[in-house]
Amino acid sequence: MDDRERKAIGLLGEELALAYLLSQGLKPLIRNYRCKMGELDLVMMEREVLVLVEVRTRANNDYGGAAASVDWKKQHRLVLAAEHLRMKRVDLRRYPARFDVVAITTGEPKAKVDWIKNAFTL
Repeated sequence: MDDRERKAIGLLGEELALAYLLSQGLKPLIRNYRCKMGELDLVMMEREVLVLVEVRTRANNDYGGAAASVDWKKQHRLVLAAEHLRMKRVDLRRYPARFDVVAITTGEPKAKVDWIKNAFTL
């Protein structure tokens, strides 16, 4: 799989994750927040909780699947990006935050979406 295909699968995964989370009542705030520390795929609100979402998309569950790919290094980068966001957006500091993972397995006949709330903590 080349970089173009990998990017297309990632974008599809983010679209599926966003649609799924919207259907669950979350409100979108920011998409693809980037800073030098890392990237947050989706920043959303669930009632009065700031939800920082990492989206992982895989074609199958080989090597542990999509959720298993969020290792401690990735978690650390997500935490740093979240801290940067909250420094820049003072209005978001008042909300408690949690890190969720949306793991998507694309496959036949349709994609499977797993939403892991509180996947890891600060």
